[in-house]
Amino acid sequence: MRHCPSVVCPVDFSEPSRAALCYAAAIADHFGARLIIVTVDDPVLTEVAATTGRVPSLTDESEHELRRFCGETLARMGPGARTVEYRVAAGKPAIEILRVAREAGAELIVMGSHGRTGVRKMFFGSTTERVLRETSIPVLVTPDDRERVVSLSAINAHVHRIIAPVHLTDNSPHQVTVAAAVASALSVPLILAHVVEPAFVPFSVRRLVPGVDAERRSAVEEQLIALAESAAARGAVTESVVLTGEPSEEIVKLADVRDARLIVMGLHSSGLLGPRMGSVTYRVLCLADALVLALPPMPAAAHAAVPASRAVSRS
Repeated sequence: MRHCPSVVCPVDFSEPSRAALCYAAAIADHFGARLIIVTVDDPVLTEVAATTGRVPSLTDESEHELRRFCGETLARMGPGARTVEYRVAAGKPAIEILRVAREAGAELIVMGSHGRTGVRKMFFGSTTERVLRETSIPVLVTPDDRERVVSLSAINAHVHRIIAPVHLTDNSPHQVTVAAAVASALSVPLILAHVVEPAFVPFSVRRLVPGVDAERRSAVEEQLIALAESAAARGAVTESVVLTGEPSEEIVKLADVRDARLIVMGLHSSGLLGPRMGSVTYRVLCLADALVLALPPMPAAAHAAVPASRAVSRS
């Protein structure tokens, strides 16, 4: 049986989740994917409702409200996703969202930067943050002030350019491959960027190697060019940029200056604990007025099969 791709979109009935739902529906529509829309009831409220007997079924009421909310939000969409499923769970939102995505074999989670709680410029909504810290599949985080979209072409009109800030680690080739595929699908340019952080170099070393800073930058540029060539080979119009400074600030500044409205970032691996959101990714998500596609690291077995040195080597 042919596998049908799935996109999971959590809804908490806030405006940010309404915007995320539009993106999820447009993506599912374009790729013929199943769209799974999930909302999570508070377990205490569920118990109280059952105990009082005044609400016939909180789950049924939540599903009814979910269908109404989605119908109203997606009224302007075209044909829509191949299949739309509505799920109502009870528990901790992030745990339930990840469970639904895992059981559905989903390829993508689309969710807002925060929902009914949280202030974007200060911190994430706790649900989005926890999903990013524990996810094993890509997560597209949508800003709350983004205009609603109704199709992939509308997403294209918003994105303009894509930035992929690479750390030049074993996960970078995978990150670039995904970024190149998205850029090619949207027909927009891809900018690969690496930020060289200022480093203290002892005077004795500078005296012996006077061009140490230039050599450091040259080494970065060489690796970045190799990655850019691999992206171009996949059909993406690609350029590489080397910056100097504090990584998150430089990435956000570059996105603003180049009008890039999608940032493809990698999540760090933490051994047996799986992906963990690094401080740079966290700050970019807090500060950037852009879509952010967060990619968990590839399994170790995949790295063993395709060493990074080979993956970015020039043909």
